[in-house]
Amino acid sequence: MTQTLGYEHIQAAAAFLREKFGIAEGDAIAPVGMILGSGLGAFADEVVDNGGQAVPYDAIPHFPTSSVVGHKGRMVFGEVGGVKVLLMQGRVHFYEGYSPSAVTFPVRVLHACGVEKLLLTNAAGGMADGMEAGDLMLITDHINLTGNNPLSGDNDERLGPRFPDMSTGYKPACSDVVREVAKAQNVDIKEGVYVGVLGPSYETPAEIRFLKAVGADAVGMSTVYECIVANHMGMKVCGISCITNLAAGIATHALSHAEVKETADRTADVFCGLVREVLPKLATVECKN
Repeated sequence: MTQTLGYEHIQAAAAFLREKFGIAEGDAIAPVGMILGSGLGAFADEVVDNGGQAVPYDAIPHFPTSSVVGHKGRMVFGEVGGVKVLLMQGRVHFYEGYSPSAVTFPVRVLHACGVEKLLLTNAAGGMADGMEAGDLMLITDHINLTGNNPLSGDNDERLGPRFPDMSTGYKPACSDVVREVAKAQNVDIKEGVYVGVLGPSYETPAEIRFLKAVGADAVGMSTVYECIVANHMGMKVCGISCITNLAAGIATHALSHAEVKETADRTADVFCGLVREVLPKLATVECKN
């Protein structure tokens, strides 16, 4: 699982996907991409049912495969609102034994496939006052507390600069698209800071008190590496967390992955309705910062 994956591996995976999806060599497959977190894969199923194509991760050269329940593990190509999209139905995590660079390899492949705007989604534990299981939260910023960074090690200038700026890791113009669509659909979307931790154990109540004290509103075990690498390559990012449970010490019951999946299933209609309108609008929005 710790194989070093570089520029040539990225290009090989992208070339495979172009051939699989019938796209000419060197052409962009899609301008917009999305990574679907735990229990949020229903939208990708919808795209496939409407004429899209799907390739399992284990068929893509060098691609990591997930062992987590709720991550179907396939790349989906199709159209949403007349715009071509690439959807990752599931992701891998650092806690599964992959290196940070392997965790983010799929993001680099999306970029090599022509993706310029990236919507990151995840299942997260809610910590902010007033949050409830089933809420959606627009990610305005993140805190990386995993103890690692996917850009550690040698830097390949073909992929991005040695020291990328993260001042606007989640682009305001892209986030505005989510806000506008949510308002039009009467979706009461929350906003806040997502903190990424290592996992796979859930946090203790003391850890949750600490995370709230340092400014986090939701906590999860993904997304921060993907956002860092996407910015490294110049992709424009926005993010949505599905608050699938209240965090330890706030929830009145034991936490479980089954609850995460059940809550994600319950919010699927609202979530799918939101991203169905967001994705095509992201394709045309201009991001100056």
